[in-house]
Amino acid sequence: MTLEIRVARPDEYEALGGIVVAAYRDLGALHGDEAYASELRDVATRAGEAVVLAAVEAPTGAGAGVDAEARAWAGRLLGCATYVPGAASPWGEELRPGEASIRMLAVDPASQGLGAGTALAAACVELARGDGFRAVMLHSLPTMIGAQRIYARLGFRHVPERDWQPVPGILLRCFVLEL
Repeated sequence: MTLEIRVARPDEYEALGGIVVAAYRDLGALHGDEAYASELRDVATRAGEAVVLAAVEAPTGAGAGVDAEARAWAGRLLGCATYVPGAASPWGEELRPGEASIRMLAVDPASQGLGAGTALAAACVELARGDGFRAVMLHSLPTMIGAQRIYARLGFRHVPERDWQPVPGILLRCFVLEL
């Protein structure tokens, strides 16, 4: 399998929104909050105000020797992440000057473990580095253990003093990677 990370296309927004909602539901992260589910589903708005990256699966070697099953998987969307280029962005919640952010990183629950989450997070870090940011910040629910393992492998550290409670009963843990 080959994994490609690229900017999401408009014809993919609906499917990617469905993946984000499914991933958050799978973690129990929505708690029946349909307003937030609607925000997660709205990839088009995020893409217009930030950068939405898509993880796409393609078969290794797309030539004639690739079997029909592998060809059917070509172009399958695995997940997405929103790269937020600084505090001026409408998606720049709790960002400090010189920081970029990763928001709403999600991988289809059926496709987790294939490396898409790591690849998406790493691509966001590279965008931030290329844009000249000094750090990347993100928030993660305590239940997002797998995502937090990815962040730790990439060098993010938990910064408890920046943990955030946007609404009562929801604690978001802050992680920062100095670039």
